[in-house]
Amino acid sequence: MLRGACLCGGVSYTAGPPTGTAIACHCDECRRQSGHHFAAVPVSKRSLRLERQDTLRWYRASQIGKRGFCGTCGATLFWRGDEGAHVHLLMGALKAPTGLRLGAHVWVREKGDYYDIGADLPTYREGEEC
Repeated sequence: MLRGACLCGGVSYTAGPPTGTAIACHCDECRRQSGHHFAAVPVSKRSLRLERQDTLRWYRASQIGKRGFCGTCGATLFWRGDEGAHVHLLMGALKAPTGLRLGAHVWVREKGDYYDIGADLPTYREGEEC
């Protein structure tokens, strides 16, 4: 079981187990929202249990999905596609120990010019599945 919360505690949740690979997304949207690349792990939408959601807000980030964040402290918490059975949990909001490790880098063509991606994990361009 994974547990997470925002910085101020206005949003807290349990979820899990992961249903796929934990990824670092380097797309323009994720970088602009988080300030760097976005590390996330997918879980079943049905497994997500919001224990506290007083300050949870959803932002329509694209034609295919929304991003969940805390309206008080600004913590980025979720990415949820309109289609599909998964929600991605932002790994920085998870309480340790998680037992998780990144498994891949995605949207690497849009990565920032101020950092390099190591060769330790597989990399995928936009539209490729990991």
